[in-house]
Amino acid sequence: MPQATISLHNKEFAPYLPEAQITAAVRDLAARINRDYAGQTPLFVAVLNGSFMFAADLLKDVTLDCEVAFIRVASYAGTSTTGEVKEILGLQEDVQGRHLIIVEDIVDTGHTMQAMLQQLRAQQPASVEVATLLIKPDCLQHELHIKYQGLAIPNDFVVGYGLDYDGLGRNYRDLYRVV
Repeated sequence: MPQATISLHNKEFAPYLPEAQITAAVRDLAARINRDYAGQTPLFVAVLNGSFMFAADLLKDVTLDCEVAFIRVASYAGTSTTGEVKEILGLQEDVQGRHLIIVEDIVDTGHTMQAMLQQLRAQQPASVEVATLLIKPDCLQHELHIKYQGLAIPNDFVVGYGLDYDGLGRNYRDLYRVV
């Protein structure tokens, strides 16, 4: 059961999506990926820091032979996007000819995802798909094909389940939105 409200830094957050709803969405995504990649060995590219919980839970339900790699990019400052994507830690694996699945916690403006897709496609993978737990359709500023979408949410700032507000809140099992 989610806490009534949580305080992080100078903001209050109210319960938004419970762990059970998140878990159901993650399991559904894993089942779709298992079907779509049957007989293949995809490389999951998890975007740190936000996707760590989603990636861990998703991969527990992926029954395929697969590999996992991590990349770290940043485009946020506080509760708003900076619009500038900064690569902090690059991908070390050779992705040429591989089937890639980018694992992201949330896609809102799409700036980060657009930049990552361009960088990865330049390395000539066999395919690149995106699996995101959350998407904010009303915020998208890029035309993106996101094959694996967990939950669509409005333009609310959310924390929990890997998402943070200036470093705090990632450890909550449920999602909370700013009030």
